[in-house]
Amino acid sequence: MTPEETLKKRWGYDSFKPLQKEAVEAALTGRDCLVVLPTGGGKSLCYQLPAAMGKGLVLVVSPLIALMDDQVAAAREAGLAADALHSNLKSGPKREAYRNLASGRTELLYASPERLLVGDLAGELAARAVLIAVDEAHCVSHWGHEFRPEYRRLAEAMERVPKAARMALTATATPAVQEDIRVQLALREPAVFVGHPDRPNLIYRAFPRRDQFKQALEIVRRHSGEGGIVYAQTRKDVERLAAGLKEAGVSCAPYHAGLAAQERRKAQEDFVGERLDVIVATIAFGMGIDRSNVRCVVHANTPRSVEHYQQESGRAGRDGLPAECVLFFAASDLAAHRYLAKKDLLSPERERAVERQLREIGRYAVAPVCRHSLLAAHFGAPYPPVKSGSAAAPVPAGNSVKEAGAGGYPQPEEARGCGACDVCLGETKGLPEEEARLTAKKALSAAWRTEGRFGTGYIVKLLLGKEDERITRYGHDKLQVFGLLKDAGEAAVRSWIDQLIVQDFLEIVDDRLYPLLRITAAGRALCRDEGSVRLGVPVPPRAGAKSKKKVKKAGRTLAAVLRTEDEELFERLRTLRRSIADKAGIPPYVIFHDSVLIEMAASKPQTLYHLRVIKGIGEHKLEKYGRLFLDVIAGESPAVG
Repeated sequence: MTPEETLKKRWGYDSFKPLQKEAVEAALTGRDCLVVLPTGGGKSLCYQLPAAMGKGLVLVVSPLIALMDDQVAAAREAGLAADALHSNLKSGPKREAYRNLASGRTELLYASPERLLVGDLAGELAARAVLIAVDEAHCVSHWGHEFRPEYRRLAEAMERVPKAARMALTATATPAVQEDIRVQLALREPAVFVGHPDRPNLIYRAFPRRDQFKQALEIVRRHSGEGGIVYAQTRKDVERLAAGLKEAGVSCAPYHAGLAAQERRKAQEDFVGERLDVIVATIAFGMGIDRSNVRCVVHANTPRSVEHYQQESGRAGRDGLPAECVLFFAASDLAAHRYLAKKDLLSPERERAVERQLREIGRYAVAPVCRHSLLAAHFGAPYPPVKSGSAAAPVPAGNSVKEAGAGGYPQPEEARGCGACDVCLGETKGLPEEEARLTAKKALSAAWRTEGRFGTGYIVKLLLGKEDERITRYGHDKLQVFGLLKDAGEAAVRSWIDQLIVQDFLEIVDDRLYPLLRITAAGRALCRDEGSVRLGVPVPPRAGAKSKKKVKKAGRTLAAVLRTEDEELFERLRTLRRSIADKAGIPPYVIFHDSVLIEMAASKPQTLYHLRVIKGIGEHKLEKYGRLFLDVIAGESPAVG
């Protein structure tokens, strides 16, 4: 059976996604390879399909222990003999996994890095394993955003399985991280498959943070009844946001490391099981989550890096349907990240990497430039993607969010309109060059004239010409900068100060009492008309009429893809899916993705023959669930056994 025939039989797809076939063929011919595909690009199929073709055992090394059991369930639904070995496994399933392994029945085995490094699991697999797939391979790199020391020892363990090909997979890897992965995992003359990082179904937005709760609630309400993740920086923020959303009628729960393990597990299972619409979490949440129909991801605080943002926002729209990713930025978030990094006593090399990452995510968040183009540039890819046979080819390293153009941003001609971000939809606009320069000089002058002895809030009041006892006491109401930006409004002035901080014209300096705002050497140079600056400003909703249609589309996804009369059937199909999943103790997406149910609701197949035409329904699932879903389509009430 060919790879294409196996793909159709097991997974119900007529064709591969970009670069999947090339990765599968490399594995089948015993060649090492590095696979970089965006979230939703189908990385797991690259190693699952070789396992399904019966050439030998495939070992998957993954740090995502919380996800392994779901991955095993999904593989079994495709008809694969799959098991997992990890520290959270109960004694019964563990014994069964070892029995299956000893009998030669296992085709696909998931294992944590620790399980491979302790004991002689690698030695036991030496005779049978034909492929070792290292998932989340960016964890091996010091340059990456989630370095895990145990990943550095995997090459040594893999040496005990010398005949097995090696496949390193990740969704987020800059060119520098890709090279580090090759070296650290000792890939032998690997084939390299780098897909374009762009996710065209995602609508990216980045706005200044003003009222964390109100802004998050607005986005969540736009996706009422649909899956969403709200990320916050601290446990306190998580609890506060979750409580507020609950009070506003949102089905949600908090998730952070301070909760009891049982409480975290329940929140996670309820969210993945679609018994919960929204989860409010710290970044501790998500690495083990695989809910495909998340329709919005909200960052109520700025993440630690562009890589973190790409990965966390990438949890939206994994089913390929429209989804929305919104980041609310404040420069104080970056200061908080720096403070936490200092407490970790990092090496000088790691400190420099952290600082670089913070500057990059700051520039992404405030740039009045196409968000899709900024993300693509960070990962060394052109935008828009190059149309070719299968996917965009790898591009040279050196292109990143911070490296090109005025203020560190790509020039306008380099940032093509995507039609799917706040900038290209007219919700954020860049100030004309001269206006931006004059505005920046006014703000910088306020920090300069006050000699860096005051915080951001004070400088904002000064520029707005606010009556304030301290301003009067220090005589700053007599300065020429007093009230220079009073017509702009507080939101715009705060945003411009954040943008000037991100572009290194201003800096926040820690004082014993509170953070101070100071002008930098670059800021003083700009005041002398040396250098260039770019500033953006959010457009009031009524002025952004161009974006209304897109906002609506990013809201209720069903309204964008189904007729009103078909939505009721879709909900009944979802109810059946959830009932089957709950009974089996597996996530609903393992049964069928939303995209499959939407196609069922739209086409209303009446026979198994017509049902099998729908993409995503393989023979195993057709036989197991086909009749049940046909009964619902026919208006009957199926019996879930």
